[in-house]
Amino acid sequence: MGSQAMTVAELVRRGWGDHRPGLWCEDRTLSHHEVAAGAAARAALLADLLPPGAPPHLGVLLDNTPEYPLWLSAAALAGAAVAGVNPTRRGPELARDIRHTECRVLITERSRLPLLDGLELPGVRVLVTDTDAYAELLAPYAGAEPDAGRARPGDRLLLYFTSGSTGAPKAAICTQGRLAAAGRSLADHFAVGPDDVHYICMPLFHGNAVIADWAPALAAGAGVALRRRFSASRFLDDVRAYRATYFTYVGRAVQYLLATPPRPDDREHTLRIGFGTEAGAVDAARFEERFGVRLVEGYGSSEGGAAIQRTPGTPVGAVGRAAPGDDLAVVDPETRTECPPATFDTAGRLLNGDVSIGELVNRGPNPFEGYWRNPEADAARRRGGWYWTGDLFYRDADGFLYFAGRTDDRLRVDSENLAAAMIENILARYGGAAAVAVYAVPDPVAGDQVMAALALHDGASFDPLAFAEFLDSQPDLGTKMAPRFVRVVDRMPVTATNKVHRVALRRQGFGTAEPVWWRPPGTPGYRPLTPTDLTALRAEFQAQGRQHLFPD
Repeated sequence: MGSQAMTVAELVRRGWGDHRPGLWCEDRTLSHHEVAAGAAARAALLADLLPPGAPPHLGVLLDNTPEYPLWLSAAALAGAAVAGVNPTRRGPELARDIRHTECRVLITERSRLPLLDGLELPGVRVLVTDTDAYAELLAPYAGAEPDAGRARPGDRLLLYFTSGSTGAPKAAICTQGRLAAAGRSLADHFAVGPDDVHYICMPLFHGNAVIADWAPALAAGAGVALRRRFSASRFLDDVRAYRATYFTYVGRAVQYLLATPPRPDDREHTLRIGFGTEAGAVDAARFEERFGVRLVEGYGSSEGGAAIQRTPGTPVGAVGRAAPGDDLAVVDPETRTECPPATFDTAGRLLNGDVSIGELVNRGPNPFEGYWRNPEADAARRRGGWYWTGDLFYRDADGFLYFAGRTDDRLRVDSENLAAAMIENILARYGGAAAVAVYAVPDPVAGDQVMAALALHDGASFDPLAFAEFLDSQPDLGTKMAPRFVRVVDRMPVTATNKVHRVALRRQGFGTAEPVWWRPPGTPGYRPLTPTDLTALRAEFQAQGRQHLFPD
């Protein structure tokens, strides 16, 4: 790759003088040179807008428009940091994110202005990119040239919010040096070159799109094509139009693509690889069979504290082994001892999940750079000198690691700890299910009960008898794993990054207007959950003094 660059600013500067097309979005095309020139102009404007002495932070509240990578590049040149603002946040929570990251400038567009109505954002200068006023403000800086000399590898470049099930999101820090190194590493790993085109359809306010898609393209001098918002129906049309070769995904995006109607030309495109997480082995195989594109499942904690690399020989279902330099272990968080290796049956199904599943930790040096203004969260991540990922894994005897869910996806049923992802992997075999989510709902007496949400294939209906028979036929479905409640949804609720919105599902529980089926204790099959059933359940919770947990 020949890159001696230690900062993202240096990578941006390399585009100066390169007049090949480098950035596409809808009907707009910019050359690499125009991207570098646009970044230089915005960096010069930013230097005049940021007040002296304040943290050089700007917020970006945009769809995936050309302005987003231009401002990422501008911040790199200016030695500033971008806080990607999640447009699904609302009201006081949205204002909190902007104030917490101490943004002095907020970049947005007219379609997002209603989100700012009534918010208290003292000292924040708002720039609206699709207005004449913005063009006039930027015009005097049009002659600026990119200067990478102001940036240092240790300068903050990203403040990206990590999603969590409780509490306010935390703003993880990513410096220029770490992002440049990540970009170079991924570009090398996937043999990305100047003739590649990266299709960015995941939101740029999320670390996945910036770290795993934009950064390697920048490091390789590759082109970037943007989709304002993810669209499964437009995916292949975009890939063909931009001659895209690489994309990233998170969450259920792959399932949405598989749910589109098959076409005779599904394999007629330039795409060669997809890189992401949470597609699942079954869907990854279906994707390759249908589209001819290999999906590479990877793992890297959002904060950079641990990474797993997929290498040749990685078993089906495994993520890979620890990246070089990482001392990864799967440990019991209470005893801090390593969990025993996983054992499997002849079909490859996990047999000892009750003892082999634990939290993934990195016991060695790692590049975690902390959270902005959050020492408590820093300490929680670095407990006892280890980096705790917050993710559940198990490890086979050969050292291959398998993802088993998030720590907040753990369920406790009859004093037994279960991982939601493990149950989801089993329920995904059910023929009628297009998407599955498993989560905890409170038990009237103690702990949790298992609840599942099912999104069915078009034209399918939920057959309670067939579903119960399916569960009974699964040899690796533990006695505590079968869902007590099954919610049939028209569409799986997801976050802005296409991850299942388990917080919303848990909050709604079985008190939802959508159809819910349940298997009362001691009964073999499922039947509809009726208002009479809910009244009786509420009485049980009240009798046990747990009425405050009843999901209304």
